[in-house]
Amino acid sequence: MKKTFVLLTFLCLNFALLAQNAAIEKVRQFRKTNEHAILDEYFEFLAIPNFAFDKKNIMRNAQFIAAMLEKRGIKAKLLPSQTFGTPPAVYGEVLVPGAKRTIVLYAHYDGQPVNPDKWAPHLPPYQPLLMNTSLEKGGKIIDKPTPGTPYDPEWRISCRSSSDDKAGVMLIINAYDALIKSGQKPNCNLKFFFEGEEEIGSLHLGEILDQHQGLLKSDLWVIADGPVHQTGAPKVGFGVRGDVNMDITVFGPKRPLHSGHYGNWAPNPAHQLVRLLASMKDDEGRVLIQDFYKDAVPLSASEKAEIAAVPPVDEQMKKELGFIQPEKVAPTLVESYGMPSLNINGIRSADVGENARNVIPTEASVTLDLRQVMGTDYLRQIERVKEHVRKQGFYVIDREPTDEERQKYAKIAKITAGKGGYNAQRTPIDLPIAQDLIKAVKQTTNKQVVIEPTSGGSLPLFLIEKILNAQVACVCLVNHDNNQHAENENVRLQNLWDSLEQLAGVMLMK
Repeated sequence: MKKTFVLLTFLCLNFALLAQNAAIEKVRQFRKTNEHAILDEYFEFLAIPNFAFDKKNIMRNAQFIAAMLEKRGIKAKLLPSQTFGTPPAVYGEVLVPGAKRTIVLYAHYDGQPVNPDKWAPHLPPYQPLLMNTSLEKGGKIIDKPTPGTPYDPEWRISCRSSSDDKAGVMLIINAYDALIKSGQKPNCNLKFFFEGEEEIGSLHLGEILDQHQGLLKSDLWVIADGPVHQTGAPKVGFGVRGDVNMDITVFGPKRPLHSGHYGNWAPNPAHQLVRLLASMKDDEGRVLIQDFYKDAVPLSASEKAEIAAVPPVDEQMKKELGFIQPEKVAPTLVESYGMPSLNINGIRSADVGENARNVIPTEASVTLDLRQVMGTDYLRQIERVKEHVRKQGFYVIDREPTDEERQKYAKIAKITAGKGGYNAQRTPIDLPIAQDLIKAVKQTTNKQVVIEPTSGGSLPLFLIEKILNAQVACVCLVNHDNNQHAENENVRLQNLWDSLEQLAGVMLMK
């Protein structure tokens, strides 16, 4: 009897696997037949500038997504926040009779700001172009193939947000389209949620989630965002770091001074700032701010086991990125994701190179990026940084100094923190719904699927869990060398096609 039960279980599992493989093959064939139409629409989408503070264009993006949903028979709705004039979320839903689960598929349609001067001269930030490989590998602009001629899967699309995260929007919608038009249907209720403020800290996401709790009720949010593993393997993540930015400005003389007449006498704010920053980390990259690591919660035994199973990429990435000595906060790159971090995003004081002048500048500024992990609180970390600055002898304020303060304090620092900070989030990997998600992705590929307890990046998943009491996980999409957040952003076509199939597999979860 026991042998019969085992045999029946084995046959049932294999039947389910064959059925899933057949379903994904239909999705693949639909994509191959329609990739020209898919990419034509994507190029049109990418051409709309999408910085969240550009109100006119960000609304154009929202309306374009709504039209994409309506074109697939999904009634679209814009969900505004209570704060007038902020980017709305774009919402749609597909309810499946008899479905036992509801999944929300999330991506964000806003992107990082651009500095056109830093992009390659022939690669305008918001003009999507096809390239035969990445710019770093000598890539050249090529023409789109004629209709009927397939795209080379190694080609890249160069454009801001081509990888982060308009790719997620496009792939979610087209994964659904491929299922339906290949004669199939989802096995779970689907809700589509596209945010327009993620890259500026999801300033009003909490308002939208709170206002529409009933509409957004679900079992699982699947976040379509981020790069696959550096080996090219598919990746599913069950946690993200939180994030917050801080701006620090230190002050020198009230007007720029001739460095010959006043050098060696007037205090230079750039010198003051670099000394302050140097006091925050040691030579091996460990943060020296008191209690900075104190609240970090260690990984569980099952999460440590998943970390140990992640293919090592440290040597590959050191060679690829051109340095030999990494920071020593953790033994490996993937283990470093479990530690809070302090990063310098950029420093500004006067000019350099051809524009440099022999002056003592009036001020020097830095933007810091503080990543959070489970246990740390972004507001508490901000206060720890402020206290450290005070210990270095600075008078700390949150505005421009008065003349009286300039005469009273030798060192003054203005510190302001970004309004969009949030904490880390982590979903237990051993939950049944987490295991079902892993299984769904694995059934779409013959590659090893990397499971990460937490990723290095940040998303506002903390808000989703806190307000909606939903589980959250990430299905990662794009090539690791996509220049995410930087100039010359790009996406590899095969990554798009693989991810489309994986998202279709998620929609087939029962």
